[in-house]
Amino acid sequence: MAKKIRIVFAGTPDFAAPFLNSLLNESDFEVVAVLTQPDKPAGRGQVLTYSPIKKLAEKKNINILQPENIKDEKIIIDLFDLSPDFLVVVAFGQIIPKEILNIVKYGNINVHPSLLPKYRGASPIQSAILNGDQETGITIMLMDELMDHGPILAQQKISLNGNETADLLRQELSEIGKNLLVKVVADYFLGKITAQAQNHEAATYCRAINKDEAKINWHNPAAVIEKQIRAYYSWPVAWTLYNNKRIKIFPPAKSLSDIKLKKSGEVFLSNNQLAVACGTDDALIISSIQLEGRPQMNADDFLRGNQNILGQILD
Repeated sequence: MAKKIRIVFAGTPDFAAPFLNSLLNESDFEVVAVLTQPDKPAGRGQVLTYSPIKKLAEKKNINILQPENIKDEKIIIDLFDLSPDFLVVVAFGQIIPKEILNIVKYGNINVHPSLLPKYRGASPIQSAILNGDQETGITIMLMDELMDHGPILAQQKISLNGNETADLLRQELSEIGKNLLVKVVADYFLGKITAQAQNHEAATYCRAINKDEAKINWHNPAAVIEKQIRAYYSWPVAWTLYNNKRIKIFPPAKSLSDIKLKKSGEVFLSNNQLAVACGTDDALIISSIQLEGRPQMNADDFLRGNQNILGQILD
């Protein structure tokens, strides 16, 4: 290319880092700045922590913008002065306003981890697992002022095998998406791609997840709970209560059928394995568990110190 494509990259979590790295590795691109969320306290010590995107940008000596409010006038002026050809957004965490969208010369590109128009919103990866979908994918689209609404530039599908956790699926989608993004930005700049409008009538939506949604209802079938355990790993992690203490349940969990004479939530042994009865004459074998205030451990180790849990009802 005669000139380098000037890119401002907006992103925050681990999922976004491979996308930024892929753009940085292309000689035809120049990432002139990153937008990322402000530093936040994390962990028990509430230590002020950088986002993964800020860490990568610092390592690569890239200009970093961290607005508390993306509508801040100074940020808009800073972005205008950078004169970007593209704004690329991957899990930034704030809605980009029209004032910024209008600054960019060629296009505002968003990467979304679903096959739009399915699962517009904040939790498409978890939703695909919770709903037992057989496929999902990455969509690269042009942004407009509405959430995940703009026309599609490219999509790539992957098949699901029913064993994915949210973490593993997120990693897989970022791996396929980072290469697709590089191609799409270059091809769109060269006029090789025509954006296609979404079928808005087919749109479905998913909201941000909170910790309460990860609470297990043992009256549900084992298959439903097993999906919940995978979808909420590694955050917020599926949980239940025992003696008013929270117990986190980690994947994998294996379904058992034809379980009789057990109450929903009852803890028992099945072939010397820790199991919990569910709501439709089935149960789950639990492999990994964490009692509140204790470290995560495998179920066998947990049972050695907590035999009294057998016969109890988890809430």
